[in-house]
Amino acid sequence: DSDRAHMRAENIGFVFQEYNLLPGLNVVENVMLPLRYSTTKAGGRERALELLERVELTDRIKHRPSELSGGQQQRVAIARSMMNRPSLILLDEPTGAVDTETADQLVALLKRLNREDQVTIMVVTHDLDVAAQASRNIRLKDGKVLADERVEAVPVA
Repeated sequence: DSDRAHMRAENIGFVFQEYNLLPGLNVVENVMLPLRYSTTKAGGRERALELLERVELTDRIKHRPSELSGGQQQRVAIARSMMNRPSLILLDEPTGAVDTETADQLVALLKRLNREDQVTIMVVTHDLDVAAQASRNIRLKDGKVLADERVEAVPVA
C-alpha cells in the first residue's frame, strides 16, 4: 500500500474540480504542498516559482485562494499537480467552474504542458468543446466504454 502511495505521489498529478487549495496557505505554499509526500524536497520553492511563472501567476504568489478568481485557482491547482514532475496528470472537470474564455486558456495551458513536458494529460469532462480538443476521446456510460476514438490534432491558439 505504501508503495502505491509513493508511486502516486511521485508519478501522478491530480487536479480536482473544486481546486482543493488550502485556504490558510498562500499560492506558492499551495503549489509546494506535494513536496510533503515526495522524496525530493530540494529546490522546492524555486520549482514552485518556475511553475507559477509558466501558469502566469507570479504576481499572485502571496495571495490566498480566496483572493483569486476561479481560473487563477485552477491554474494554481495545475501548477501544484506538476510540482513532482509527474508523467501523468488526472483532471476532473477542470473547466467546469470557469467561463468559456478561461476554459479555452486552461485547455491551451494543458496542451502546452503536454507538449513541453511530455506529460500525459487525462481529463474527465462533460464539456464537448473541451473533449473535442483532445487527441483521444474515450466515452463511458455506466462504467462501460462506448467509444475509443483518436482525434486529429487541433492547433493550439
